[in-house]
Amino acid sequence: MTKFVVVGRSFSPRVVTAFAFATALLTVPFAAQAQTLGYAPMQPQAYPHDQTYSRGYTSEAPPAADEDAALPDRLRRQIVSFDRSEPAGTIVIDTANTYLYYVLGNGRAMRYGVGVGREGFTWSGVQNITRKAEWPDWHPPAEMIARQPYLPRFVAGGPGNPLGARAMYLGSSQYRIHGTNDPTTIGKFVSSGCVRLTNEDVSDLFSRVNVGAKVVVLPKNAPLMARGGDPLRKRPAMTTLPSGRQALNIPASSVD
Repeated sequence: MTKFVVVGRSFSPRVVTAFAFATALLTVPFAAQAQTLGYAPMQPQAYPHDQTYSRGYTSEAPPAADEDAALPDRLRRQIVSFDRSEPAGTIVIDTANTYLYYVLGNGRAMRYGVGVGREGFTWSGVQNITRKAEWPDWHPPAEMIARQPYLPRFVAGGPGNPLGARAMYLGSSQYRIHGTNDPTTIGKFVSSGCVRLTNEDVSDLFSRVNVGAKVVVLPKNAPLMARGGDPLRKRPAMTTLPSGRQALNIPASSVD
């Protein structure tokens, strides 16, 4: 017959304490263990935004907002009187006062606030809309990359794209009427020749404009287009248009 003998053994207080501590660790969640042992679990860290990409071509979508509501009254979309003879469906860009007019006919036009060419990058003339695109991709041309080598070579269409929600291409040039992911630039001289609107406004204009529509870009010294309710704005000094091929469009405040 087999006998089991229980042998009594006394443990030192140090051993008993260590055993109790180990048992407690097995029953406490890991995060609490970390605090007990004097260190905290690593938290995921957000990388700082690259300064280049924060200027307008970040891949992150900006927070949803009513862009037009943030604009000054004069730059908000509105119907105004119009004193030129262009037929309905024509786009007229008042460079000096940062307005774009879509002619409605009968002496009226829909007016939008826009961002236009910065110093040395303005131009004037007549073009036609040759193509329309929703959420267009952006491919910076070689000339633009030569000027600003930090630019990405490609940005897919989307909320973070510097061309915004819609683009309307002007003739065979590199110029476009397009949206922007930086509505704070509306009403300013910021681009390299393209004309930008808020995404809300460019979507509205896009829905009205047909391929083939005439686009008249006025020089900075052209008179105001609208009559009444439109206070005069101090006109910026005239600039000399660059010779040869015009400058191209680049994203955000100093780059679009």
